[in-house]
Amino acid sequence: MKQEIINELIQIVGTDYVVSDLSQMNSYLYDETEFKLRPQACEDCVVAKPETPEEISEIVKLANRYRMPIVPRGGGTGLCGAAVPTVSSIVLSMERLNKIVEFDDKNLMITVEGGVTLEGLLEELKKHDKLFFPVHPGDEGAQVGGMVVENAGGVRAIKHGIMRNHVKGLEVVLPTGELVNLGGKLIKNNMGYDLLHMMIGSEGTLGIVTKATLKLYAKNPSVGTLLVSFNSTEDASEVVPKILQSGITPLAVEYIDREMALLSAEHIGLTYPATKGSVDLIFILDEANEDDLYAKCERIVEMCEENGAVDSLIAETTKDQRTILEIRSNVYTAYKEIVADALDMAVPVAYFPSLMKDIEALSAKYNAKVPVVAHIGDGNMHHYILMEDGKAPDYLDKLREEMYEATLKYGGTITAEHGTGKIRKKYMTKQYTAREIEIMHHIKKAFDPNGILNPGTIL
Repeated sequence: MKQEIINELIQIVGTDYVVSDLSQMNSYLYDETEFKLRPQACEDCVVAKPETPEEISEIVKLANRYRMPIVPRGGGTGLCGAAVPTVSSIVLSMERLNKIVEFDDKNLMITVEGGVTLEGLLEELKKHDKLFFPVHPGDEGAQVGGMVVENAGGVRAIKHGIMRNHVKGLEVVLPTGELVNLGGKLIKNNMGYDLLHMMIGSEGTLGIVTKATLKLYAKNPSVGTLLVSFNSTEDASEVVPKILQSGITPLAVEYIDREMALLSAEHIGLTYPATKGSVDLIFILDEANEDDLYAKCERIVEMCEENGAVDSLIAETTKDQRTILEIRSNVYTAYKEIVADALDMAVPVAYFPSLMKDIEALSAKYNAKVPVVAHIGDGNMHHYILMEDGKAPDYLDKLREEMYEATLKYGGTITAEHGTGKIRKKYMTKQYTAREIEIMHHIKKAFDPNGILNPGTIL
């Protein structure tokens, strides 16, 4: 890294907020992408920690003068390698932009800086008991800016959607250094092209999010968790569209292989409550009153039993609800050390049972163990291809590719949550035509003429 670049960064943010020593920089070079898949980070980098959007603007202008890449970094919780600098770069940490800007209860919105963590956002909302923010991707160390540019999802997407549905306004530093405001608190805005939504899901390639205005929602006071067990994947997956067609929209519907649930429970020292069956559905409902809650739980149980359910239980206490949710939330951490690749395809909900059958057949074809946990209510599944004897299996690439082809056959997507990043971009041609990808290149060029912002990500 050129010393003159380091010196100019120090002038912008101060000596204490520029890190060029590798021993202090290592934690900024990687995200949570699986060890066997993540790209190799370039160690010829420098970390800058600005405090204001204006400082970020100055850093971006500096980077353009030197044609030096910038890799924006949030909480480092991503799983697609997007935050890994693969060439000599300025790693731009957003950790100091961590202020709550405005709580606007009249408009049901909150504005926060891009470096505010999900944990910090939730703590702030505890002060305002009647409103909540629905998106929860799992790791509360995720930063809001990162959640925006990764278009984060999570278990509640079935009822409330993903990040894109709740971002109303953004303050962004463009790749050429300008500070702009996109969107706002309006419910409707049809003026010009929608640059706000272009920024959402752009994985740090089109701009750096410095502030976000998020839509909040009124809490329903009655919340319940229902655990229903089945003997087969087919029975469990086929009942979910029937429940949605009946007019019941749970807050979340999760699918989990029993083996995964037991391993996760053991990993965090809890006891999984279900004993019958081999797969489970977890329903979370929030209703205006307890009568509505119990009536819908009863109807769900009836429909599940009609479709082969072998057991069910309602987690009535907060402790029991928390136990089930913690076990579900910690599945990935329980498996992380033995996962060769964690896939996150999605299909339209009605095709979920068909894709599950196809992937079971592929698993048998390769004699592979591919456990699955899924946000089944929105068709998003997480299949884990496991390592064998401590290394990625020889069939990994072929199996992954056939799983992608099966998904696309049903109008699905290769990645529904984790993002394209640097590890999925080679599969873009499977999902998009050459012309579509060409348009994406033109968009990138229009925003970032010098190609400095997160090169090698998505395209």
